[in-house]
Amino acid sequence: MKPVVLFFAFLFGLQFCYAQKTDQKLKKQIEELISGFNGDIGIYVKSLKTGKTVAINADTVFPTASMVKVPILLGVIDKINKGELTYHQPIIYKDSLLYAGVDILGSYKNNEQVELSKVIMLMLTTSDNTASLWLQSLAGTGTRINEIIQDLGYKYTRVNSRTPGREDNRTIYGWGQTTPFEMANIIERIYRKEIFNDSSCIRMMRLLGRNYWDEEGLSSIPPNVEVFSKNGAVNASRSEVMLVNAPHHPYVVCIITKNNKDQSWDRNNEAWTLTRKLSSLLWNYFEPNMKF
Repeated sequence: MKPVVLFFAFLFGLQFCYAQKTDQKLKKQIEELISGFNGDIGIYVKSLKTGKTVAINADTVFPTASMVKVPILLGVIDKINKGELTYHQPIIYKDSLLYAGVDILGSYKNNEQVELSKVIMLMLTTSDNTASLWLQSLAGTGTRINEIIQDLGYKYTRVNSRTPGREDNRTIYGWGQTTPFEMANIIERIYRKEIFNDSSCIRMMRLLGRNYWDEEGLSSIPPNVEVFSKNGAVNASRSEVMLVNAPHHPYVVCIITKNNKDQSWDRNNEAWTLTRKLSSLLWNYFEPNMKF
């Protein structure tokens, strides 16, 4: 059997597995927690110790917001693996790259030199949009990134912005789209060193372990515990994916919302509050003897 066919069988098996190995106790607790949320919500949780899962709208397509930077990362790492880019190579910033906002890279002067590795860091750590769009172009356009994602077996995760043929999807989902299952599975496969090669996955884990935006789901995890994460936010959608390398019971979770009634940007936003509560619930469920 061809490798691609084998992988699709593997991915189908994963989806079948999470449907058959549901943690009913945890699912009940999560359903009670999210009851009454004013918007659409999708959650995927998997114990990396037992393989048991909780899937609530886990195959529903949601906006990625800044979680799209995970697929962009894959596109850049693939270029590095092919020798078309090098991790520490100097690249030249141009004013034309600026995406208006409060990003760090946008404060650079025209023709200023910066290492590719630092631009990747800014994309993932501070979620710098100027850096991200630059890296999307360096990865060879959204079309090429989507081909990589498709080759990895993912049906719904795609880059939409600045990607010919995906204008209608961009109108609905914005910069990118994914499902809670697919985004969580990408992070899990990086953790298990199943994407590209071991060294690439190690590099991606180090990059994903430096998240500046640590006041939502990450805030419920003890600071001495390793977490690989990315989050995203636009007015009506908030999202976060985390692989928590807990000492006794590691787990991965992805929560995404859309059509949110509460579109505020303060800490008490309904979706962000729910994300913190979900993260706390999971930490105490999987690590009951390590209260935080």
